[in-house]
Order: sequence, then C-alpha cells, then structure tokens
Amino acid sequence: MTGTLIVALDVDSRREAESLVSALDGTADFFKIGYQLFYGGDGFALGKDLLRAGKRVFFDLKLLDIDNTVERGVAAIAGTGATMLTVHAYPQCMRAAVKGAAGTGLTILGVSVLTSMDDNDVAEAGFARDTAGLVSLRAGQARAAGIGGLVCSPLEAEMVRSIVGPGMAIVTPGIRPAGAAAGDQKRILGPAEALAAGASHLVVGRPITASADPAEAARRIVAEMHGHAFA
Repeated sequence: MTGTLIVALDVDSRREAESLVSALDGTADFFKIGYQLFYGGDGFALGKDLLRAGKRVFFDLKLLDIDNTVERGVAAIAGTGATMLTVHAYPQCMRAAVKGAAGTGLTILGVSVLTSMDDNDVAEAGFARDTAGLVSLRAGQARAAGIGGLVCSPLEAEMVRSIVGPGMAIVTPGIRPAGAAAGDQKRILGPAEALAAGASHLVVGRPITASADPAEAARRIVAEMHGHAFA
C-alpha cells in the first residue's frame, strides 16, 4: 500500500497556510485544518477556497455534543465539499455524524485515543482500560456506527485494521520520518512502518511545516512511504 499523505496546516495565519500550500504544489494536495488555523487564521474560509481550487481538505474539529448539534454541524461541513471530518469516537456521536453526512462525499473519522496520550494518561482520564484496549473498543464501535474511518496512532493501526476490515480509512498522526524529533507525540512510527501496519492516510505536520524546505521534506516522506531511499 502506498497510502496518502495529508499535510497538517498547523500554523497561525491564512498567509502562512497559503504559503505552505503553494510551496507544496505538485507534492501534496491533501491538507488538514485543525483548531489552530480554523479558529485563529480564517481556516474555514481557507478550507472552502482550497476545495474550490481542487485540493482535498480534512477538517480536524473533533466534534462532540448532543446528537442534534453534531448532526447539524456535520451537515454544515459536508456542504463545503470537504473530504474528511473528525468526531470523537463515542457511539452516540458517531451515529449522529453519520446522519449529518448522509448522501454526501464526506468521510467521518472517529478519533479513538490521541497520539499524545499513553496508558498513564488514559488511566488518569478515568478509563478502566489501557490504550490498546480503549482503541480496540472504539474501533468496533466505529465499524458498528457505519462511519468511514478511524484516527489512531500508527502503533494501533494493525490491530484496528484487523477489527474494521479493508474498507475503512485508518488515519494516523504521530508519523515521524527518519531523523525527526518526536515532540509531544508518544506513540509514533515512520511512514513506511505505519503503512505496513495497515494505515491508509498519514498525517504529517511539523516535520514538513517547520522545515526550512517544506517541499523537500514532503518529498522525502513520500519517498519513505513508497519504500525508497531519497537521493
């Protein structure tokens, strides 16, 4: 599996995001817009403009609320033509999101356990399971809810794939190419290893966006994804 690279536009302003998109032209056409840009940098409008320009957009908003609010919020995002949207992987929330996205091309992704969390963090949050056990539970619930995929760390990708089967997307942040710092991520793998484990989409932020040459960094990651050394 070659997989799909998604570049996380985790920057403060629309200008920075547009500069990155321009620099990555021809290398990446799929972009994630999360809280930082969505709320602080005109990210919603930027996302709609990127979609009109033929790019793919993943709104990483991790919705969680009462059913009606989730359903209507998802429907609003679906109306933009966005490719992917995250919700928290609680069964009720996922079922509401499926209703909101019905009849559209929006893929709903359930966020299982954040890649910045380990077993101690899961225990502190009050769950009577370890990280892998909680991800396993959420994967089964996501499949039952009928959503399009799951967000998990690459370390759980193989387990999740065995639960959800071949048809669902497995989107993995926590991707660190050779030589990159882990930062605040605790459950990480390299690009080729994540794909071999069953991931379909790799989300990469700082190793690209913080690079002096984002296009070069992205090309190196794509080469790793394809299993080739980058010359």
